[in-house]
Amino acid sequence: MITLTLAALALILLVAFLLKELWRPANYPPGPRWLPIVGNTPLVRKMAAKHGGLLANVFDKLSESYRSSVIGLKLGRERVVVGLGYDEVKDIFFNEAFQSKPDNFFVRLRTLGTRLGITFTDGEFWNEQRSFVTRHLRQAGYGRQKMQAQIQTELNELLDVLENRMEQPIWPGSILAISVINVLWTIVTGSRVPREDDRLQRLLLLLHERTKAFDMSGGTLNQLPWLRFIAPEWSGYNLLRRFNKQLTEFFTPTIEQHHENFSADKAVDDLIYAYIKEMRDRKDSNPESNFTDVQLTMIILDLFIAGGHTTSTTIDLALMMMLVRPDLQTKIHSEIDTALRHDAAPHYDDHHKLPYVEAFLLEVHRFFSIAPVSGPRRALADCTLGGYRVPKNTTVLYGLRNVHMDPEHWGDPEVFRPERFLGEERQIVNTERLFAFGQGKRRCLGETLARSCLFTIFVGVMQRYCLVKPEDEGHESDMAPSLTLRPGITLSAKPYNVVFKRRKQADF
Repeated sequence: MITLTLAALALILLVAFLLKELWRPANYPPGPRWLPIVGNTPLVRKMAAKHGGLLANVFDKLSESYRSSVIGLKLGRERVVVGLGYDEVKDIFFNEAFQSKPDNFFVRLRTLGTRLGITFTDGEFWNEQRSFVTRHLRQAGYGRQKMQAQIQTELNELLDVLENRMEQPIWPGSILAISVINVLWTIVTGSRVPREDDRLQRLLLLLHERTKAFDMSGGTLNQLPWLRFIAPEWSGYNLLRRFNKQLTEFFTPTIEQHHENFSADKAVDDLIYAYIKEMRDRKDSNPESNFTDVQLTMIILDLFIAGGHTTSTTIDLALMMMLVRPDLQTKIHSEIDTALRHDAAPHYDDHHKLPYVEAFLLEVHRFFSIAPVSGPRRALADCTLGGYRVPKNTTVLYGLRNVHMDPEHWGDPEVFRPERFLGEERQIVNTERLFAFGQGKRRCLGETLARSCLFTIFVGVMQRYCLVKPEDEGHESDMAPSLTLRPGITLSAKPYNVVFKRRKQADF
């Protein structure tokens, strides 16, 4: 009798568990049925494998199948809603209900088992930390002449590297990241890292591997975290642990050195000194202060990811388009030669003099959308998106590529055409639906650095060089430029070879 009772109870509990797992909230956005425990993860991974490994392609197919610009899924045991239309994306940017961030396995593993930093925190903690970092980055020169001088220093070193490799095939993506990251590293730490530093090379390699291994939803590891016990290497768990270890080894000595050399008057020198001063000022009055060495490490990581990898990827794509569209290269050379002195290094303030270059860079952002699916956000309360219900704590993603490639607005989105951003007076227009850096209070913290680096480095390279394809590489070469990008958290160009040839006009 006891055995039957226990069996019946177990059966009831099993049925209740399955019903809870399979339950779809009322007026939840349309989407495929999900399975217990794994949700739609197997389906999404299968579809991604079929459509170039891109999560964005999966959402496009589901949107087409269910005739909806809002899709409702369950990935693992996490409810996920995806907004793909312009109205939905803008709602996610500005609706207070969507200003929070998920608290899941991937987020905590990313930040050494904590929920720290700026990117994936929210509430009062986020407000306090972001406000402090924004204020002291400006104090240390972020967005000002000091930052521009550092960008020009890195540009000059990059030009020296290209000069040494002139007439030889090279993939720009292999050398750009160090230039961009060093600008931010100088603002954060007060000194730059030598280009040949092995630690930096290893960190960049791990950052690149991390980008390829996951997507904006956190990937399979986030949806099925128990896979770390079965397949730690395949799931990316070991990769993240290696990344965390390398991160700690890279940042800790610098932070310790700042502690040893600290004095109050150095708080204006760089972000780390400013943060240490705040830590010490708060320690006496508040032993439980949020200002800690671990939080500082996570902030630096966020700044690296937000301001470094995506920017160097965008510069790489801009240079690649010089090979794909030599007609645009001619126009860009012509405008640079007309507007700038040949012997003067470019400055971001020059972007008003170079409207075609600026329009070209905007079109790079739009056409490639290197973060095609962005976010993630978390619903703070039960709310609606596109007329559908989004339950509290649902993860919310949004499709930037869908907005950037909407034929109803752009007309010919599949055509790379910088002129779409130029008005009759050659002024910049038509940018209200370009969301490369997001909108609202969660707008990208690294936008100022990204825009300045992108413009200055691109113009500096184009001012000196013509970019041509290697003569011995045919159109079908593995190293030929391709408009099909590599998947990952952010997309990136496949390696391609280019030869940098000195222009006759480049007399400095």
